[in-house]
Amino acid sequence: MSMAADDPKVPPRTPGLRPLPQLIFSSRWLQLPLYLGLIVAQGVYVILFLKELWHLVLHSFDFSEQQIMLVVLGLIDVVMISNLLIMVIVGGYETFVSRLELERHPDQPEWLSHVNASVLKIKLAMAIIGISSIDLLRTFIEAGSLERFPFDLGHHRYPACRK
Repeated sequence: MSMAADDPKVPPRTPGLRPLPQLIFSSRWLQLPLYLGLIVAQGVYVILFLKELWHLVLHSFDFSEQQIMLVVLGLIDVVMISNLLIMVIVGGYETFVSRLELERHPDQPEWLSHVNASVLKIKLAMAIIGISSIDLLRTFIEAGSLERFPFDLGHHRYPACRK
C-alpha cells in the first residue's frame, strides 16, 4: 500500500477548469498591480505624515493652539487614510485575489479572519465616515471664514457634491 495515498498532507487531485472559466478566474490577478500601486501610495502617505510632523515640531513654539490643532487633525486624517489603504490592500487582496495564509501569524489583524466583500464594504464605509468627520471638524475650526461653510457641510451630507 502506498504511503502517499494515506498522507493527509497531499491535496486531492482536482480536475482542471475549461479554458474560458480558467481565463475568467485567472483575471483576478490583473488586480495585483493595483494593490502594489496602493502600497506605493501608502509610502507617500508615510512621507506626508513625517513632513507634517516635522513641520509641527519646528513651529510648535510659533503656532497658536488652533494652528497646532489643525496640524494634528491633518496628521489624524493621514493616519485614517492610511488605515483605509491597509484595509483595501489586505482585505481586498485576501477577498478578491488570493489567500494570504496568515491564520497562524501572530500579527494577523482580528478583522481579517472573517473578512468578506460585505464586511470589507462596511469597514470601508465607516473609515470614510471617520475621514469625512475629521475634514468637517477642520472646517468648523477654520470657520472664521464662513463663505464655504454651507458647501462644506453639504458635501459631507451629499457625497456627490464633493470638490
